[in-house]
Amino acid sequence: MIVLLAGFAYAGFADLRDREVTDRLWQLMGGVGVLLGAVSVAPSGWVPVLLWVVVGLFTLQHLFPWDDVLGAAVARYADPIEGVGYLAAILLVGVAVWRVGVGADQVPVPVLALLLTVLFARALFELGVLYGGADAKALMIAGVLVPVFASPLLPQSAEVATLLTVLPFSINLLMDAALISVVIPVAIGIRNVVRGEFRFPRGFSGYMIPVRELPDSFVWLKDPLSGGDDDTPAAETSEEDRQERIRVAHELEAKGVDRVWVTPQIPFLVLMAAGSVTALLAGNLVLDLLVHL
Repeated sequence: MIVLLAGFAYAGFADLRDREVTDRLWQLMGGVGVLLGAVSVAPSGWVPVLLWVVVGLFTLQHLFPWDDVLGAAVARYADPIEGVGYLAAILLVGVAVWRVGVGADQVPVPVLALLLTVLFARALFELGVLYGGADAKALMIAGVLVPVFASPLLPQSAEVATLLTVLPFSINLLMDAALISVVIPVAIGIRNVVRGEFRFPRGFSGYMIPVRELPDSFVWLKDPLSGGDDDTPAAETSEEDRQERIRVAHELEAKGVDRVWVTPQIPFLVLMAAGSVTALLAGNLVLDLLVHL
């Protein structure tokens, strides 16, 4: 948990400052997580250790550009190769559960939690729910370092406590992060009201800034003339994004536009960092709210 909180804090800061997080951070955290997990299940025998290491390495392969070293002829088959890896991991764990069951000296619960976390994160990424690859990697890393955390520091109701024993920690973290994100439109709305610039409904999603501030602001641009979204394709890197904002700022200044409506680029990793702290303290706030409704 200490490694997770420290790593997420750094990742959130880096994403907020540069809008990029190096893969080396995830690689380091993932490697530490696999080693710590192997040590924790070692007293149960070699089968739990083997299963943990296999699923752990399967998780880590998402953090390394292994397809780049295959050569162009083989790299084009990277997706099918990875698909075989997914199938093999699922079959291995499934057969193990069927043959020996689930338990400390059988298939450890952390192995199942980690595998479910990886499948969950990949599905959310493919569906576009987790927009950035770093978000999906961060969720997988949370599964490696803290597969299950059923004892938050604050007291839990009996119903929520039961659910926390079976839910992967990463799901609690993600649900808490999603709940915390509700604060963002409220804060933006208050900012616009205070400045006398609130317009419903977009007053909850964006605000006005001077055009001269556009190049150095991490924002998405709204067309100041038509009120529609800018249709420019998304930039691949933060520097490409900045160069695009510089170009647009020059165009707007040439047209005599002084202020422009923008939407802030809120790094989801910052919310995930907050979600990890919340999950540590209070478990799953969403489940807690649902139970008490």
